[in-house]
Amino acid sequence: MAEEKKGFLLYSDVLHTVEKLTNEQAGKLFKHILKYVNDLNPECEDLITEIAFEPIKQSLKRDLLKWDDKKQKRSEAGKVGANKRWQSMANDSKRIKPIANIAVSGNVNDNVISIYMSFDHLSISNEEANKLFKSYSKRQVDDILNEIKNYAGNNKYKSLYFTAKKWLEKNEKKVEVSPEEIKARIYGLIK
Repeated sequence: MAEEKKGFLLYSDVLHTVEKLTNEQAGKLFKHILKYVNDLNPECEDLITEIAFEPIKQSLKRDLLKWDDKKQKRSEAGKVGANKRWQSMANDSKRIKPIANIAVSGNVNDNVISIYMSFDHLSISNEEANKLFKSYSKRQVDDILNEIKNYAGNNKYKSLYFTAKKWLEKNEKKVEVSPEEIKARIYGLIK
């Protein structure tokens, strides 16, 4: 059994086998199971224990493989999630190196995040700023970012993008922006 794994499943249908054993044989089987899951490599003392243990052993092996697979997938998902969450919040000195993604075509693309503004522990990427520019003018966004920067309690915030979005929504000073102006802002033609 895996070192980190502290438990195992013993399925209830083993009852049908165990009921056919004497109490002494059932006790030997149970001790054998415990020795097996604790990696003590037990030797079967008698044929009855060996026969009763074999289907249990196979189910324990299947469960261990499932557990290893699930553990691996959760570990990978955790790394991806942590990278996504902290990448946008980290300032330049603490920024995590981008992970290369493999596209469907098989080409490798580097995820390079360019920063629109960064201060203290907060930063906002150009991509996040462009999302705000779809609903607000550059001046509104810059003014809100400066307000957040000068706000004494900004150390409680974790995401500059979400904070700016909420502050902008509170101000309710949305400006109608044409699709052409959005494209121009996204491509850096209008400052």
